[in-house]
Amino acid sequence: MLRTAASALALPHPGAIASNGWPQSRDRHDERTAVTSPDTPETRPGAPGSTDPAPHEDVSPADLDLTGIRGWLFDLDGVLTPTAVVHMHAWSRLFTPYLEARGAEPYVEGDYFAYIDGKPRYDGVRSLLESRGIRIPEGDVSDGPDLDTVHGLGNRKNDAFNATLADEGVAPYPASLAFLDAVIGAGCRVAVVSSSKNAPSVLAAAGIDDRFTVVVDGLVAAREGIRGKPAPDMFDRAAELLDLPTTACAVVEDAESGIKAGADGDFALVVGVDRGVGRDALRELGADVIVDELDELLPAVRAAAEPVAEPLAEPAAEPLTEPAAHPQPESPEERDAE
Repeated sequence: MLRTAASALALPHPGAIASNGWPQSRDRHDERTAVTSPDTPETRPGAPGSTDPAPHEDVSPADLDLTGIRGWLFDLDGVLTPTAVVHMHAWSRLFTPYLEARGAEPYVEGDYFAYIDGKPRYDGVRSLLESRGIRIPEGDVSDGPDLDTVHGLGNRKNDAFNATLADEGVAPYPASLAFLDAVIGAGCRVAVVSSSKNAPSVLAAAGIDDRFTVVVDGLVAAREGIRGKPAPDMFDRAAELLDLPTTACAVVEDAESGIKAGADGDFALVVGVDRGVGRDALRELGADVIVDELDELLPAVRAAAEPVAEPLAEPAAEPLTEPAAHPQPESPEERDAE
């Protein structure tokens, strides 16, 4: 499903992939055929003002036509690496005793997905505290982890994450690594878009940092003043650094805020990886296709990379010619006239 007309996308890389299915365009011949009208978030199927019905069933990942996508923008935690679990445990270690000490509603796993997952760290602290009606000073990024400020709590969580990462290490999801290598092999450009400020260290620990020349993480966002997820700005910046239009890029996310960021942007495709949010929630937030593992998309990648057979030319029609005129015998009068 694509959001932009595949025919309008230039493909400078041999074997480059593209996308087709809804997204590339909204005026579709059917659910998996891109046509010519430009796409906007407001015209996606099921959106207010859209003339297309919302889907009732998941689209098969293997059936997607990816022949217009030239860039893949990957979230990191929970998409490429299982560090989302490390983050979840670190947040739980932070907020379980903190909320208990304040007599607030206990911290539960669902709080991670609802208030924290995919957001910049300090935004996650604010969001969780707001859900409990707790207000504390902001502080600043230099606050020590022992201070009862938004930044102090965020830094306390970061210390716990880094300690766990150092102790346990991390490896990429095998299916995600297979998909990543497949799209790179097909000529596509790739980037990591992560709210975490630890993205470079996680990529290095997972042994996949050599695959990415573009990483837009929390540090880049802070330095350049880029709005974090659920705004689409970090993905926009990654597409820009890849020197691609957003309409030629796909977003791959597992977090609610990340899916919303992709759906609110002008991207060709939003892939939702279900690591616990749930298919219904991912679909409602705007995912165009939902997978449990990214290798479910490999048949579509291979199909998109296959050369398109040229149609057989019709045999040339024989030119029509007038029949040669046969000389008529001269009449006696014509002979006499000479």
